[in-house]
Amino acid sequence: MLIVDSQIHIWQNGKMSPHHRQDPTYSADDALAEMASAGVDAAVIHPPTAFGEASNVTAMQAVRDHPDKFCILGHFDLLSPDRERIVAGWRERPGMLGFRFTFSDLHQKAWWTDGSLDWFWAAAEKAGLNIGLLASGGNIAVLGKIAERHPGLKLHIDHIGRGGGRADKKDDAAYANLGEMLALAKLPNVAVKLSGAPSTSSEPYPYRNIHGYLQQIVETFGPDRCFWGTDITRMPIPYRQCVTMFTEEMPWLRGRDLERVMGGAVVDWLGWKRPAAA
Repeated sequence: MLIVDSQIHIWQNGKMSPHHRQDPTYSADDALAEMASAGVDAAVIHPPTAFGEASNVTAMQAVRDHPDKFCILGHFDLLSPDRERIVAGWRERPGMLGFRFTFSDLHQKAWWTDGSLDWFWAAAEKAGLNIGLLASGGNIAVLGKIAERHPGLKLHIDHIGRGGGRADKKDDAAYANLGEMLALAKLPNVAVKLSGAPSTSSEPYPYRNIHGYLQQIVETFGPDRCFWGTDITRMPIPYRQCVTMFTEEMPWLRGRDLERVMGGAVVDWLGWKRPAAA
Protein backbone atom coordinates (compact mmCIF):
# COMPACT_ATOMS: atom_id res chain seq x y z
CA MET A 1 0.00 0.00 0.00
CA LEU A 2 1.30 3.42 -0.99
CA ILE A 3 1.53 5.71 2.03
CA VAL A 4 1.85 9.43 1.32
CA ASP A 5 1.93 12.11 3.98
CA SER A 6 -0.22 15.01 2.80
CA GLN A 7 1.75 17.56 4.83
CA ILE A 8 5.25 17.95 6.14
CA HIS A 9 7.52 20.96 6.60
CA ILE A 10 11.26 21.12 6.05
CA TRP A 11 13.43 24.14 6.81
CA GLN A 12 16.99 25.37 7.16
CA ASN A 13 18.56 27.81 9.60
CA GLY A 14 15.32 29.09 11.01
CA LYS A 15 12.90 28.82 13.90
CA MET A 16 9.44 27.42 13.45
CA SER A 17 6.41 28.56 15.42
CA PRO A 18 6.31 27.29 19.02
CA HIS A 19 3.93 24.37 18.39
CA HIS A 20 6.54 22.81 16.07
CA ARG A 21 9.92 21.34 16.91
CA GLN A 22 12.42 24.06 17.65
CA ASP A 23 15.31 22.50 15.74
CA PRO A 24 17.13 25.13 13.67
CA THR A 25 17.03 22.78 10.67
CA TYR A 26 14.75 19.93 9.71
CA SER A 27 16.11 18.80 6.37
CA ALA A 28 14.85 16.57 3.60
CA ASP A 29 17.26 13.91 4.87
CA ASP A 30 15.78 14.22 8.36
CA ALA A 31 12.30 13.80 6.93
CA LEU A 32 13.32 10.83 4.80
CA ALA A 33 14.85 9.06 7.78
CA GLU A 34 11.66 9.46 9.81
CA MET A 35 9.50 8.47 6.86
CA ALA A 36 11.54 5.29 6.38
CA SER A 37 11.15 4.40 10.06
CA ALA A 38 7.37 4.74 9.74
CA GLY A 39 6.89 3.06 6.37
CA VAL A 40 5.90 6.31 4.65
CA ASP A 41 6.70 6.27 0.93
CA ALA A 42 6.37 9.94 0.00
CA ALA A 43 5.24 13.32 1.27
CA VAL A 44 3.86 16.67 0.17
CA ILE A 45 6.16 19.46 1.33
CA HIS A 46 4.57 22.69 2.55
CA PRO A 47 7.37 25.28 2.65
CA PRO A 48 6.91 27.42 5.79
CA THR A 49 5.61 30.81 4.70
CA ALA A 50 7.46 32.58 7.51
CA PHE A 51 10.77 31.84 5.79
CA GLY A 52 9.73 33.38 2.48
CA GLU A 53 11.06 32.30 -0.88
CA ALA A 54 14.03 30.55 0.73
CA SER A 55 11.71 27.79 1.97
CA ASN A 56 10.43 27.22 -1.57
CA VAL A 57 14.03 26.89 -2.75
CA THR A 58 14.77 24.34 -0.02
CA ALA A 59 11.73 22.32 -1.04
CA MET A 60 12.59 22.42 -4.73
CA GLN A 61 16.07 21.10 -3.99
CA ALA A 62 14.48 18.22 -2.09
CA VAL A 63 12.40 17.42 -5.17
CA ARG A 64 15.43 17.57 -7.45
CA ASP A 65 17.25 15.14 -5.17
CA HIS A 66 14.27 12.85 -4.51
CA PRO A 67 11.57 13.29 -7.18
CA ASP A 68 9.91 10.00 -6.21
CA LYS A 69 9.62 11.09 -2.57
CA PHE A 70 8.48 14.72 -2.60
CA CYS A 71 6.20 17.18 -4.31
CA ILE A 72 5.36 20.70 -3.17
CA LEU A 73 2.48 23.04 -2.41
CA GLY A 74 4.35 26.33 -2.31
CA HIS A 75 3.63 29.99 -1.68
CA PHE A 76 4.53 33.42 -2.97
CA ASP A 77 3.80 37.07 -2.28
CA LEU A 78 0.16 37.48 -3.27
CA LEU A 79 0.70 41.23 -3.46
CA SER A 80 3.51 40.96 -5.99
CA PRO A 81 3.02 43.09 -9.11
CA ASP A 82 3.95 39.97 -11.11
CA ARG A 83 1.46 37.77 -9.27
CA GLU A 84 -0.57 36.61 -12.26
CA ARG A 85 2.55 35.77 -14.23
CA ILE A 86 3.88 33.84 -11.23
CA VAL A 87 0.74 31.71 -11.06
CA ALA A 88 0.74 31.05 -14.80
CA GLY A 89 4.34 29.79 -14.64
CA TRP A 90 4.12 27.96 -11.33
CA ARG A 91 4.45 24.45 -12.75
CA GLU A 92 7.76 25.38 -14.33
CA ARG A 93 9.25 25.22 -10.84
CA PRO A 94 10.44 21.73 -9.83
CA GLY A 95 7.81 19.75 -7.94
CA MET A 96 5.27 22.58 -7.61
CA LEU A 97 1.74 21.23 -7.98
CA GLY A 98 -0.13 24.07 -6.33
CA PHE A 99 -0.26 26.38 -3.35
CA ARG A 100 -0.79 26.37 0.37
CA PHE A 101 -1.70 29.44 2.39
CA THR A 102 -2.70 30.00 6.01
CA PHE A 103 -3.67 33.68 5.92
CA SER A 104 -2.69 33.79 9.58
CA ASP A 105 -1.16 37.27 9.64
CA LEU A 106 -3.50 39.98 10.87
CA HIS A 107 -3.54 41.90 7.60
CA GLN A 108 -4.33 38.70 5.66
CA LYS A 109 -7.45 37.67 7.56
CA ALA A 110 -9.65 40.05 5.57
CA TRP A 111 -8.52 38.41 2.32
CA TRP A 112 -11.04 35.65 2.88
CA THR A 113 -13.96 37.99 2.29
CA ASP A 114 -12.85 41.35 0.89
CA GLY A 115 -12.49 40.22 -2.73
CA SER A 116 -8.78 41.01 -2.94
CA LEU A 117 -8.00 37.38 -3.92
CA ASP A 118 -10.67 37.00 -6.58
CA TRP A 119 -7.90 37.21 -9.17
CA PHE A 120 -5.98 34.39 -7.43
CA TRP A 121 -8.83 31.89 -7.37
CA ALA A 122 -9.48 32.57 -11.06
CA ALA A 123 -5.81 32.37 -12.04
CA ALA A 124 -5.23 29.11 -10.16
CA GLU A 125 -8.38 27.63 -11.69
CA LYS A 126 -7.19 28.59 -15.17
CA ALA A 127 -3.75 27.09 -14.54
CA GLY A 128 -5.16 23.88 -13.05
CA LEU A 129 -3.35 24.39 -9.75
CA ASN A 130 -4.58 23.02 -6.41
CA ILE A 131 -4.86 25.20 -3.33
CA GLY A 132 -4.69 24.07 0.29
CA LEU A 133 -6.06 26.46 2.91
CA LEU A 134 -5.94 26.50 6.69
CA ALA A 135 -9.65 27.14 6.93
CA SER A 136 -11.52 26.81 10.20
CA GLY A 137 -14.45 28.42 11.96
CA GLY A 138 -16.35 30.88 9.80
CA ASN A 139 -13.87 30.55 6.96
CA ILE A 140 -15.11 27.04 6.17
CA ALA A 141 -18.32 28.48 4.72
CA VAL A 142 -16.33 31.14 2.84
CA LEU A 143 -14.16 28.42 1.29
CA GLY A 144 -17.34 26.72 0.13
CA LYS A 145 -18.50 29.89 -1.61
CA ILE A 146 -15.13 30.20 -3.37
CA ALA A 147 -15.43 26.59 -4.53
CA GLU A 148 -18.94 27.22 -5.86
CA ARG A 149 -17.78 30.25 -7.85
CA HIS A 150 -14.82 28.32 -9.28
CA PRO A 151 -15.94 24.73 -9.96
CA GLY A 152 -12.72 23.97 -11.83
CA LEU A 153 -10.55 24.94 -8.85
CA LYS A 154 -9.55 22.15 -6.49
CA LEU A 155 -9.48 23.30 -2.86
CA HIS A 156 -8.58 21.18 0.14
CA ILE A 157 -9.05 22.01 3.79
CA ASP A 158 -5.98 21.64 5.99
CA HIS A 159 -5.90 19.81 9.32
CA ILE A 160 -9.50 18.54 9.27
CA GLY A 161 -10.71 22.13 9.39
CA ARG A 162 -9.81 22.25 13.07
CA GLY A 163 -7.31 25.10 12.82
CA GLY A 164 -4.11 23.11 13.01
CA GLY A 165 -4.35 22.10 16.65
CA ARG A 166 -3.41 25.56 17.84
CA ALA A 167 -6.69 26.38 19.54
CA ASP A 168 -7.63 25.48 23.10
CA LYS A 169 -10.46 23.25 21.92
CA LYS A 170 -9.91 19.50 21.84
CA ASP A 171 -12.04 16.36 21.89
CA ASP A 172 -15.77 16.92 21.29
CA ALA A 173 -15.34 20.70 21.51
CA ALA A 174 -12.88 20.68 18.63
CA TYR A 175 -15.47 19.02 16.39
CA ALA A 176 -18.55 20.90 17.60
CA ASN A 177 -18.99 22.67 14.25
CA LEU A 178 -18.05 19.68 12.10
CA GLY A 179 -21.39 19.81 10.30
CA GLU A 180 -20.39 23.04 8.60
CA MET A 181 -17.44 21.33 6.96
CA LEU A 182 -19.39 18.16 6.13
CA ALA A 183 -21.87 20.32 4.23
CA LEU A 184 -19.13 21.11 1.71
CA ALA A 185 -18.93 17.46 0.66
CA LYS A 186 -21.60 18.24 -1.93
CA LEU A 187 -18.94 20.23 -3.81
CA PRO A 188 -16.78 17.79 -5.82
CA ASN A 189 -13.86 20.25 -5.92
CA VAL A 190 -13.44 20.33 -2.12
CA ALA A 191 -11.39 17.77 -0.18
CA VAL A 192 -10.11 17.38 3.39
CA LYS A 193 -6.69 16.63 4.79
CA LEU A 194 -6.90 14.41 7.88
CA SER A 195 -3.52 15.76 8.93
CA GLY A 196 -2.67 16.48 12.55
CA ALA A 197 -5.50 14.38 13.97
CA PRO A 198 -3.65 13.53 17.24
CA SER A 199 -3.48 17.22 18.13
CA THR A 200 -7.28 17.40 18.34
CA SER A 201 -7.56 14.90 21.20
CA SER A 202 -6.52 15.09 24.84
CA GLU A 203 -6.57 11.30 25.18
CA PRO A 204 -3.50 9.07 24.65
CA TYR A 205 -2.80 7.09 21.49
CA PRO A 206 -4.76 5.84 19.57
CA TYR A 207 -7.12 8.77 20.35
CA ARG A 208 -10.25 6.70 20.09
CA ASN A 209 -12.50 9.55 21.19
CA ILE A 210 -12.05 11.27 17.80
CA HIS A 211 -12.31 8.19 15.59
CA GLY A 212 -16.05 8.66 15.16
CA TYR A 213 -15.52 12.13 13.79
CA LEU A 214 -12.89 10.91 11.35
CA GLN A 215 -15.25 8.17 10.21
CA GLN A 216 -17.98 10.74 9.60
CA ILE A 217 -15.62 12.77 7.44
CA VAL A 218 -14.45 9.81 5.35
CA GLU A 219 -17.98 8.50 4.88
CA THR A 220 -19.32 11.94 3.93
CA PHE A 221 -16.55 13.15 1.61
CA GLY A 222 -15.58 9.67 0.46
CA PRO A 223 -12.09 8.13 0.55
CA ASP A 224 -11.10 9.81 -2.73
CA ARG A 225 -11.32 13.24 -1.06
CA CYS A 226 -9.78 12.48 2.34
CA PHE A 227 -6.01 12.55 2.75
CA TRP A 228 -4.05 11.09 5.65
CA GLY A 229 -1.19 13.27 6.87
CA THR A 230 0.79 14.30 9.91
CA ASP A 231 2.46 17.71 10.02
CA ILE A 232 4.96 15.51 11.81
CA THR A 233 7.11 18.21 13.39
CA ARG A 234 4.29 19.13 15.73
CA MET A 235 2.90 15.68 16.47
CA PRO A 236 2.98 14.35 20.06
CA ILE A 237 3.65 10.75 19.00
CA PRO A 238 6.21 8.93 16.82
CA TYR A 239 5.70 8.93 13.06
CA ARG A 240 4.94 5.22 13.02
CA GLN A 241 2.01 5.69 15.40
CA CYS A 242 0.62 8.43 13.18
CA VAL A 243 0.45 5.72 10.51
CA THR A 244 -0.88 2.88 12.63
CA MET A 245 -3.58 5.07 14.17
CA PHE A 246 -5.26 4.79 10.76
CA THR A 247 -3.97 1.47 9.43
CA GLU A 248 -4.42 -0.64 12.58
CA GLU A 249 -6.76 1.14 14.99
CA MET A 250 -9.75 1.95 12.78
CA PRO A 251 -11.52 -1.30 11.83
CA TRP A 252 -14.03 0.59 9.71
CA LEU A 253 -11.23 1.80 7.39
CA ARG A 254 -10.10 -1.17 5.29
CA GLY A 255 -9.43 -2.35 1.74
CA ARG A 256 -9.64 0.17 -1.08
CA ASP A 257 -10.89 2.91 1.25
CA LEU A 258 -7.78 2.60 3.41
CA GLU A 259 -5.50 2.58 0.37
CA ARG A 260 -7.10 5.75 -0.96
CA VAL A 261 -6.99 7.64 2.33
CA MET A 262 -3.40 6.65 3.08
CA GLY A 263 -1.94 7.85 -0.20
CA GLY A 264 -3.67 7.03 -3.45
CA ALA A 265 -6.23 9.81 -3.17
CA VAL A 266 -3.86 12.70 -2.52
CA VAL A 267 -1.54 11.64 -5.36
CA ASP A 268 -4.47 11.61 -7.78
CA TRP A 269 -5.99 14.83 -6.42
CA LEU A 270 -2.74 16.73 -6.90
CA GLY A 271 -1.98 15.09 -10.25
CA TRP A 272 1.42 13.98 -8.99
CA LYS A 273 3.15 11.86 -11.61
CA ARG A 274 5.61 10.11 -9.32
CA PRO A 275 8.62 8.65 -11.12
CA ALA A 276 9.64 5.12 -10.23
CA ALA A 277 12.14 5.00 -7.36
CA ALA A 278 15.74 4.63 -8.51
